[in-house]
Amino acid sequence: MKVIAVNNQKGGTGKTTTAAALGFGLYHRGSKVLLIDLDAQGNLSYTVNAEGGRYGIFGVMERPETTPQEIQTVYTDDGGGQIDIIPSAERLAVAEKIFTEIGKEYKLKEALQHIDPNRYDYIIIDTPPALGILSINALAAADTVIIPAQADIYSLQGITQISNTIATVRKYCNGRLTIDGIVLTRYNSRTTISKDLAEALTQTAEKLHTKVYDTRIRECTAIKEAQALRKDIFVYAPKSNAAEDYRRLTDEVTGGITP
Repeated sequence: MKVIAVNNQKGGTGKTTTAAALGFGLYHRGSKVLLIDLDAQGNLSYTVNAEGGRYGIFGVMERPETTPQEIQTVYTDDGGGQIDIIPSAERLAVAEKIFTEIGKEYKLKEALQHIDPNRYDYIIIDTPPALGILSINALAAADTVIIPAQADIYSLQGITQISNTIATVRKYCNGRLTIDGIVLTRYNSRTTISKDLAEALTQTAEKLHTKVYDTRIRECTAIKEAQALRKDIFVYAPKSNAAEDYRRLTDEVTGGITP
């Protein structure tokens, strides 16, 4: 069971889109995937049609032993693929005020210990677009991090910030944490700035001992339509740029081997 956090402290980088598409990509390869929505906005939960009205991930962090009861199955198929989710909860917005005791960084890690490690091939954690106790919990529980970034100067700054956070988490909370790679989103190869900043991101990745994935996620209207309709991009528009790009990204993340 591999735990992947999708994280960037800058908003609007395609973080939730990448978490959802990677989950769907793995699912279509026959993997059993658990999604965890740590963002109070609940966009990932909305995208996969999760039920509301439960305690969700906030309840799990308050009472880790209830973790199995908060898991919802949202997709299954005959090929063995499955997507489950622990959805977001409105109370995540006040997590900083609620979780103040010693060990608060390990709430999610403790919750995951209540899940049979053979139940899932992958756990994908969608994180809020800010540094705080929820993002720290995700990084403390994860094996590796995927960083979505646009080809702009603010994303470059955001990657520097998150690299500093990851270094701190490695030192104090999770010594095994790695950065799997940086994925460029909303990419437009026709613009000079996209090309120049892609090169700059590659140089930054080398300094962080990681890589920029070969796959660039191109701007695509189909992904926005699929989200609005709460559809799987690989089913809604299987020949779209978004489906093609996220299919290739899934191959890169898994090394072409799934589950």
